[in-house]
Amino acid sequence: MGALSRELIEPYGVTTANSEFAGAPFAPFTDIVVGGHDIASTPLDKRADQLAAGGLFPTELVSAVSGDLARTDEEVRLVPNDGPTQQHDIDTMAADILAFKERNGLRTVVVVDISSTEPLPQDHPAFHSEAELVKAVSTPGLTVLPPSSVAAAAAIQAGSPYACFTPSAGITLPVLWARAQAAGIPIAGQDGKTGETLIRTVLAPMFTARGLKVLSWAGTNVLGGGDGATLADPEAVKSKLASKNRGLHALAGDHVVAPLHIDNVPDMGNTKTAWDHIHAVGFLGSRVTLQTTWSAYDSSLAAPLVLDLVRSLVLASDAGQTGVVAELGCFFKNPWDSDVHAFAEQTRQFADWVARTSALVPAAGSAEVPAPESPSLADAPVATPR
Repeated sequence: MGALSRELIEPYGVTTANSEFAGAPFAPFTDIVVGGHDIASTPLDKRADQLAAGGLFPTELVSAVSGDLARTDEEVRLVPNDGPTQQHDIDTMAADILAFKERNGLRTVVVVDISSTEPLPQDHPAFHSEAELVKAVSTPGLTVLPPSSVAAAAAIQAGSPYACFTPSAGITLPVLWARAQAAGIPIAGQDGKTGETLIRTVLAPMFTARGLKVLSWAGTNVLGGGDGATLADPEAVKSKLASKNRGLHALAGDHVVAPLHIDNVPDMGNTKTAWDHIHAVGFLGSRVTLQTTWSAYDSSLAAPLVLDLVRSLVLASDAGQTGVVAELGCFFKNPWDSDVHAFAEQTRQFADWVARTSALVPAAGSAEVPAPESPSLADAPVATPR
């Protein structure tokens, strides 16, 4: 964030920085403050050194933004998980978000869940009843909500717009979904579309448009780092596999055979490589095959999308929009409140939404709304506001 604000780097990969959105009232990078909740206490400069050593960005960049990293470190809190009740942890996180907002003079704090993928929780009556949830989270020693849902509950309690960048339960539990609707906050999800699934939602419509019948679409992903280790857990990976194939089946048909593997290869670090093999039938029953290889630093694909979501949800909030912002589906594998998965159509919908929503935002200093303080940005439940 510091590198963007200081114009030390170009905003490559940030959709909202494209020239077509030059006139949209997105929050400037210089107005975005980053904070969060994390499960680790590793200083950000040390983590940045590790990423630079892995080739993600030049080592000189770390030195250039060392002051920014130190200031962000001061805004990061450990995830509370040792309170007497889960409601205590929710209250603590919500208080952290509100204190962050007050301390930095922010107008809006957006919470983006970028935590590690969790195993999906077993169903529980508290997921469907407000009364049951209140009782459960107030019972000492009882753990009913997964960590992602504790963070989502805190965001709702703090009145913060929220985005779910993972396939974890988060805000999708029915009782939390109802709370979000009642709170009148804009929300978006789910599971960031950064690499292999992005390619699939570009190519699948091509096959369909040309009348080619896709028979199978096999995929293999290899990656290291924290995500690789997390997804080596067979329970944690289930939601990710389902999310990655949902768009493919919607676009090419449920008949498509789509084996998909995600393998942890620790020495690859933050690099992720995805291979796909597509088998289709063409004219006169002729065979058509296509193989693709996608390789990139996973963090460098995800980070700009998080910025896009923050800027977009601030825009939605400024325009008075509440509930699911379905037009942000271009950023997700499993878009909420939308059955559109084709990337070209999703990006068109997003551009149309930006134009419509921008027109609803009063100019700074206008009679309708007082001139805002710094627009805000909240980032991650295991990262918090910014």
